[in-house]
Amino acid sequence: MAHQISTFDRLKCKVFNGAFAGVVGVTCTFPLDLVKTRMQSQNKSMGGPPKYRNVFHCFKSIFKSEGPLGLYRGVGVNLLLINPEKAIKLVVNDELRRHFAVTSGKSKISVKHEVLAGAGAGSCQIVITTPMELLKIQMQLASQVEGNTMTAGSLAKKLFQEKGIKGLYKGTAVTALRDVTFSCVYFPCVGIGTQLFHSETDSKFTGFLKTLGVASVGGAAAAGMVTPFDVIKTRIQTVTPGVQNVTYSGVPDAFSKVIKNEGFGALFKGCVPRMSVIAPLMAIAQSVYFIGVAESLFGINTANY
Repeated sequence: MAHQISTFDRLKCKVFNGAFAGVVGVTCTFPLDLVKTRMQSQNKSMGGPPKYRNVFHCFKSIFKSEGPLGLYRGVGVNLLLINPEKAIKLVVNDELRRHFAVTSGKSKISVKHEVLAGAGAGSCQIVITTPMELLKIQMQLASQVEGNTMTAGSLAKKLFQEKGIKGLYKGTAVTALRDVTFSCVYFPCVGIGTQLFHSETDSKFTGFLKTLGVASVGGAAAAGMVTPFDVIKTRIQTVTPGVQNVTYSGVPDAFSKVIKNEGFGALFKGCVPRMSVIAPLMAIAQSVYFIGVAESLFGINTANY
């Protein structure tokens, strides 16, 4: 009988895979994420024409005025916190799926359980996501305010001193709306897509390509659907003085003001770069899981899972 892998080793591999996938994904897609934030932070109430006309103009302007490194402004805090964020998201979803499969006595879980597993993963990750996104957004927008030399560390310290732990969790409600909804859409898409397109006769390479495709489509679809929440999150979490002159008392107020002042279409600002970021980010994450990077590194046979 095959040796059964211990719970510790199984979780160790999943955490490592999630963290590794997060670092690789962020490094590859961060410039598009920065463009997305710059596009979403623009609002008509600032007066005058928008600084960035479209995605391509935004990318070109940043590259020209801030150089190649400007496209990675704020990447440090993301690389630091993406490890626990991605690990929590992927591990919780995986363990909940495993639990539902065991309790139901079936190898394939129902759509209801797919959604519940996704919701659980999204709910847990916001502990890391909220402060990470808050600090990342300020760093991404810092160059738009003359003389702003604040670092992520000094900003975190300032917010904590002024408002306590709540200062680092500004925008938690809308972050939860975005991340839980995303996970409720994404993980079922991947689960159902895997059941439909994967076969036991697939070669390792064919399975890898199918995983890339399913995760990319699921990631893009989920990202597009939750873009309005992401726009509102960006507006609420923008605390850098001089970037915007509108204040929001909460999620309903932010939705109301954005639609009233800028129209319904403003809720989908940055949709294309966001989908372009999330599709490969999630494809990389799922592929790392499929390949079993940690399992290969630690010499663990996945057949024993």
